[in-house]
Amino acid sequence: MRIAVIGAGGVGGYFGARLAAAGDDVTFVARGRHLAAIREKGLTVRSPLGELRVPSEAVVPAVSDLKDPDLVVVAVKLWDTEDVARQVAPLAEGGAAVVSFQNGVQKDTVLRRHLPAGAVLGGVGYVSAFIEEPGVVVHHGTMQRLVFGEYGREASPRARRFLDSCLAAGIDAEISGDIERVIWEKFVFLVGLSGTTSAVRQPIGVVRADPGSRTLLREVMHEAVAVGRAMGVTLDPGFADERLAFCDTLPATMTSSMHNDLLHGNRLELGWLSGAVAELGAGLGVATPRNRTIADILSPYALGDPAAAGGAGVTAAGAASR
Repeated sequence: MRIAVIGAGGVGGYFGARLAAAGDDVTFVARGRHLAAIREKGLTVRSPLGELRVPSEAVVPAVSDLKDPDLVVVAVKLWDTEDVARQVAPLAEGGAAVVSFQNGVQKDTVLRRHLPAGAVLGGVGYVSAFIEEPGVVVHHGTMQRLVFGEYGREASPRARRFLDSCLAAGIDAEISGDIERVIWEKFVFLVGLSGTTSAVRQPIGVVRADPGSRTLLREVMHEAVAVGRAMGVTLDPGFADERLAFCDTLPATMTSSMHNDLLHGNRLELGWLSGAVAELGAGLGVATPRNRTIADILSPYALGDPAAAGGAGVTAAGAASR
């Protein structure tokens, strides 16, 4: 497949590199210091599953430099979604499928405002990977999974083709017949993980071991479930307890990308995670006091804290971390 990956950070860099190594024609769109480093030395992905290297010619600085991709993978931070959607529109109008592996439950709504009907597939990605330095992405652990599918339709030829590419690349992947529910299921977990690790400033092991922060974790996820159910998503009422049990199986040192961004003084996806739960809940009449409190606690850091991170240069590098 001809695959364009917009954002060469943790998600886009890791999965794009694995697809490229398996023989797909992958082109990355990157920016800033990350782009400069890839152009000079290529993209390096360090993983327990094996190191990957992408040549420098596989990266371009703009969406307008892409040539007729079959599939566009959106892997930028959520605040860039609107701008990327406008830029991708001509490619989608030319027949390219578009799938976002970003966080959150509002991403595809934004994409569909600018793209042709039917161009967007739903998708979720599961991987712990970050930009360690410009030009280098590090994969932590061995989890690396993609789930995607058509909205309201059975598996399509384009989805099956992408599945074949993922499996050939050694990616744990599957097509879902209810991708909206899958997106919300990840959202519930991610809101809990990101909100608590960031507010407590500790990895999941610390959060789940303390009775107070463990209760916070459960209630943050329970509020997200309540909001999703109020929106008509088929989430089990006890899903938060299931995810809490899942959190007990995670490595104690596991953290979240938002916690990582907070520590480095980068901009946070707060408004699309706990902030989104609070906003959506307010519109639906669903109480979300735990998520509202987390959003308020982290609000001073939402746009980044360059002084804490050691300067604007670190923040700029983090902006391309997807």
